[in-house]
Amino acid sequence: MNFKFLKDNNQVVYSIALMILIPGVVILNTWMFSTSFRETIDQSLQDKAIGIGESVNAGLSNKLNSPEEMQSFINNWKGYNGDTKSLDVFYRDNEAFKLVATMNNDSKLGQIDNSFVYITSWANDWPTAQKIYESDGKNNYRYWLVVMPLKDLDGQKQALLSMKLSADVIDTIMAVVLGRSYWVLLLTIAFIILLLLVNSRLFEYSILYNKIKEVDAMKDEFISMASHELRTPVTVIRGYATLMLEQAQTLGVNKEAKEYLSIIDISSERLNGLIEDLLNVSRIEQGRLKMDVKDMEVWPLIEETVKEMKIQADTKGLALSCTMEPNTKSFISADKDRLKQVLINIIGNSIKYTPTGSVEVKALNRDNNLVLMIKDTGIGMTAKQREHLFEKFYRVKTKKTEDIVGTGLGLWITKQIIELMKGTIMIDSMENVGTQVTLEFPLIK
Repeated sequence: MNFKFLKDNNQVVYSIALMILIPGVVILNTWMFSTSFRETIDQSLQDKAIGIGESVNAGLSNKLNSPEEMQSFINNWKGYNGDTKSLDVFYRDNEAFKLVATMNNDSKLGQIDNSFVYITSWANDWPTAQKIYESDGKNNYRYWLVVMPLKDLDGQKQALLSMKLSADVIDTIMAVVLGRSYWVLLLTIAFIILLLLVNSRLFEYSILYNKIKEVDAMKDEFISMASHELRTPVTVIRGYATLMLEQAQTLGVNKEAKEYLSIIDISSERLNGLIEDLLNVSRIEQGRLKMDVKDMEVWPLIEETVKEMKIQADTKGLALSCTMEPNTKSFISADKDRLKQVLINIIGNSIKYTPTGSVEVKALNRDNNLVLMIKDTGIGMTAKQREHLFEKFYRVKTKKTEDIVGTGLGLWITKQIIELMKGTIMIDSMENVGTQVTLEFPLIK
């Protein structure tokens, strides 16, 4: 057996242990119950047998000097007590006992019996009851043998009673009860085995999940490493492309070459953005995203960001504005650079997905929070599309968005950064009407 596999996947060991222990405990419990049940029944039968013997003694107490009267009593007793298989009365005869009245075989009258149990019961002046087993070759029978001194009305020993009581009725009831309990046991074990089989299946899924996690970790590590390695050459390409565009005239770059350089510059910028997004995803998932959270006033940062992005809005002919309601406080705890990254991402998306109209940024206070609303008159989206907005690599795919570039990582990264700064983000949108993104951050009290 591969012990390393078991060590790495202790769920399997746990599953095997359960498959052994649980049925074992159920079987042990049933065995202990049946044993205790038998002991309880046997004790009850013993008490019952002695009680019946005392009843016989009560009926014979004034007849002990007359074998004929005792025989008559025994004959009547036989007719009303089917569980009594034999009933014999003995007189003491020296060191033995002489049969003077019997239920089954009159020919044995007068026979002498010196059984040890008779002698012991007589000597101890105390009733005894013990189990005995008999067989006729086909069937086995179980009886309770009751031996006790018979006393007269004055409490003096006059005779000895030997009586066999059948345990067939009780044994039948006990067999039925135990039989049912064994069936319940078998069904319980069957259900437990089925449950454990399902459980072992779940453990298989658990092992698979662990392997997926390992692969996912390897993927994250690869993305992180690859992104870092790609960052340098992309930065170099972009730098030289920008430099050549700026010095095109000095370098003698013709018009066609400038177009090619512009394409390289734009493509390298997009690639750089993708690399930065992948690095941020890797940092967030591995808990390595550095946050320099400080108390700050947000409104100047909002104005600065809107001013920087106004060029993009003007290029598309969009009206970009920012307003703050009177008496609005904007002091929160945040990482300035990360918050600006969030604002650029959200405002950039609004501009990107708004063909015509406007993008408005508004600040106000509500419930001791700073609320930032970025509202546009863009293409909007359906309720179903909104459900997946914060998933990695998800992008709304329609005819209106097929020419809009993006990685599908921006909103996921944005949400993670906002939550790291104790904020929340909510998006409302209607298709062909527009979208409103609402950010909330706790104000500094």
